[in-house]
Amino acid sequence: MPHSEMKSRFYIIDFDSTFTQVEALDELARISLKNHPDRENRFQQIEDLTHAAMEGRLSFNESLYKRVQLLDANREHLDLLVSRLKKKVSASFSRNKLFFKKHAAEVLIVSGGFKEFITPVVMPYHILKENIYANTFRFDKAGKIIGFDEQNPLATEGGKVKLLEQLDLQGELFGIGDGHSDFQLKESGHIKKFYAFTENIERKSVSAKADHVTPSFDEFLYVNQLPRAISYPKNRILCLAIGDVPKESLEILKKDGFSIRHKSSFEEKYVADVGMLLLARDEKVSDEQLKRAVKLKTLGMLGSSQNRVSAAICTEMGIVLFDDPKNKPRNSSFIPKRMADFINKGDTYLSSNFPNLQLPKIAYAHRLIHIHQNVPGIMAQINQVFAQHQINILGQFLMTNPKIGYVITDVGTHYDKQVLKALKQIEHTIKFRILY
Repeated sequence: MPHSEMKSRFYIIDFDSTFTQVEALDELARISLKNHPDRENRFQQIEDLTHAAMEGRLSFNESLYKRVQLLDANREHLDLLVSRLKKKVSASFSRNKLFFKKHAAEVLIVSGGFKEFITPVVMPYHILKENIYANTFRFDKAGKIIGFDEQNPLATEGGKVKLLEQLDLQGELFGIGDGHSDFQLKESGHIKKFYAFTENIERKSVSAKADHVTPSFDEFLYVNQLPRAISYPKNRILCLAIGDVPKESLEILKKDGFSIRHKSSFEEKYVADVGMLLLARDEKVSDEQLKRAVKLKTLGMLGSSQNRVSAAICTEMGIVLFDDPKNKPRNSSFIPKRMADFINKGDTYLSSNFPNLQLPKIAYAHRLIHIHQNVPGIMAQINQVFAQHQINILGQFLMTNPKIGYVITDVGTHYDKQVLKALKQIEHTIKFRILY
C-alpha cells in the first residue's frame, strides 16, 4: 500500500503503572500523609481502592472520589510528587524517547489520573500538551485539594471509552495499559488492539483479555515494526538461572527487563532457546549441552567455572563467559551485572574467555557485534561490506585473543538491511547481531 494511502495510527497510552512505574495517587498519599497519625491505614485503603478499580471490582468514579478524600493533599505535595514521578518513568519508555519525538502527533496519554502531575512528567518526552487527556483537581483558596472536575468523562466509569467517542479519531488505534479501563477500549470496539503492559505490574484479569501481553514498550514497538532504541526486546531473551542462585542476582536481571526462569537443573527443553545462563556455584553444564545451546550469548558462573563449564567450547560458540575463580562475596551482583552489560552494550570487561572491551553507548546509532575466528583478513572483509553498502561508521573497535576477534561497529541508523545478511555470511563468522 503506498504511504499516502496508509491509515493514520494513534497510540493511546495509559500513565499510572504504564508510562510510570508507580500509581501516582499512591505516591501522592505517601507524600501528603507522611506525618498523618493514621497514615498506614490510609495508605492501605488508597492502595486497595486503586486495585479494585484497575481490576474492575469497583466503579472508577467511586474509587477516585474515595482516594482523593483520603489524600489530604495540597499544591506543595503535588510539586514533590512531580519530582518523584520524573525519576520513576518506566525504563522502556525512557529509553525510547526518540519514538515519541518522531510520532508526537500520534501519541495520546489517556489517564484517569490528573493533569497537574501528568503534564510535567510526560512533556519532556515530546508529548503534545493537547494530546494529554486526564482529570483535573479542584483546590480551595489555600491550595488544598478538595475534589475534582466531575464533568470530565475520565472521572466516570468507562471514561476512556466516552472520551474516545468524543474525539472520534480517524485511523487505527492501539491501546497500551495495565488496567481494566484500558481493556474497556478494546471491548467497546474503539481500538484495533489492546496491549497489556506488564513491565511494572501484571493484573491477570487484564492480561487474560489482551490481544498481546507486552512486558516492555520495546516489545510493543518490536511487534508493530516501529523504530526503537534496542533491536530486540530483552523480555524475549530467555535468561535461565540454575540451582541455588541468590535472590539479589535474579532481581538485577529481572529489573533490567530479562525474562527469568529459575530452575533446579538445565532442563533439555531450554537448551535450544536459552540466551543467558546464570549458574550457581556448584552447578555445571555438559559439553554436549553447551554445543547445542545455539542462542546462548553469555554464561555467568557464581564461582569458578573450572571443570564445570568448558571455556574452550564457549569461545568456539561465541559465548561470553563470566566467572570468579576466587569466589568473592560480590559475585551475586557482579556476575549478573557483567552479563547484562554485555547484552546491553557489548561490554566484555572481565570476561574469562573474550578480549576485554568496554564502551560508552552512542546515541542515535546502531551497534553491530561481529564475533569471528581470529584469522587474517576478516576485518578487511567487514569494512568492505560497509563500504559496498555506503554505511556511515561512527565508531569501530576490534579486540582479539589467539582464538577469536571481537568487533563492535557503531553505524548511522539509516542503512540497507542487506548489510546485516552480508556480515553474517562472511567466512569464519561465529556470531553476529544488532545490539541496539
